[in-house]
Amino acid sequence: MSTPLTPQPPVRPVSDAQRADALRALNSRRPAWRLFSEWAFIVICAVTLWFFVYTFGVAAFKIPSGSMQNTLLVGDFLFVNKAIYGAEVPLIHRRLPAFAHPKRGEVIIFEYPLDPDKDYVKRLIGVPGDTVEMRDGTVYIDGRAQVESYVVHSDPTADPGGEEFAWQQPFLVRTAEASGVHPSRNNWGPLVVPQDNYFVLGDNRDNSSDSRYWGFVPDSLVRGRPMFVYYSYEPDATRRFPWITKIRWNRVGMRVR
Repeated sequence: MSTPLTPQPPVRPVSDAQRADALRALNSRRPAWRLFSEWAFIVICAVTLWFFVYTFGVAAFKIPSGSMQNTLLVGDFLFVNKAIYGAEVPLIHRRLPAFAHPKRGEVIIFEYPLDPDKDYVKRLIGVPGDTVEMRDGTVYIDGRAQVESYVVHSDPTADPGGEEFAWQQPFLVRTAEASGVHPSRNNWGPLVVPQDNYFVLGDNRDNSSDSRYWGFVPDSLVRGRPMFVYYSYEPDATRRFPWITKIRWNRVGMRVR
C-alpha cells in the first residue's frame, strides 16, 4: 500500500530586493585585490591583442597627396596588410616569415628611403633583375612596353630634368651609359634593378615623388600591401564637419588594385 504524498508548500518567487541583497553579499566576500586583478587581466589582454594585430596584422594609412590619383585619392583611409610581406618585430627589428613577396604591378606601402619616419604608397614597377626605362612617358620592362590603364598624366607636355636624376648613372646599362644620356621625368634609363630592391612609381606620373627622383626601395623598408579603402572624404570641402558631410560613399570598401 503506497504512502500518500504530502502536499508541498508553493515556491515563492525571488524578489528584486532579494536578488540585490544576494549580489551585494557575494561582492562583499570578494577581496578588492581580486576585483582589481580581474580588471587588470582584461585590460592587459585587450592591449596585447591590439598590439599584435597592429604590429603583425593590419594598420591604417591615410593618403596625404595626389601622387596615386586616380587609384587613390587625397582623403582615402586604407587598411594595410602588414603580415603578407613579413611583419617586423618591434625592438629586435627582425621580420616574421612572409606569406608572399611583392609582385610587379602591386600597390605597396613602404618607408621613404630618405626619411624612414615617413610612409609612402606607390606602385611597384620593377623587381630585382628587371631592366626598367621610360620613353616619352611609357614604361618599358626588359624592352617591352607596359600597358598601364591606371596611369594619369596631369602635365603631359612638360619633361623636366636636372641633377636630381643623377643618382641613376651607376645603374644604367652600358649602352645607355656610353651614349651620355641625360635623364628626365619622362625619359630615363634603362636601369637594372639591383638585388633586394624595388623600383616604384606613382600612378599620377606627372605629379609624383618616386624612384625616378630618389632611387630604389630596399625590400627591408616595405611595410605591407593596402587591402581596401575603409573611409574616404573630400579634404577641400568648405562645409562644416566635412568628415561627415563630404564622405565619398562610393569609395568606402573599395579594393586597392
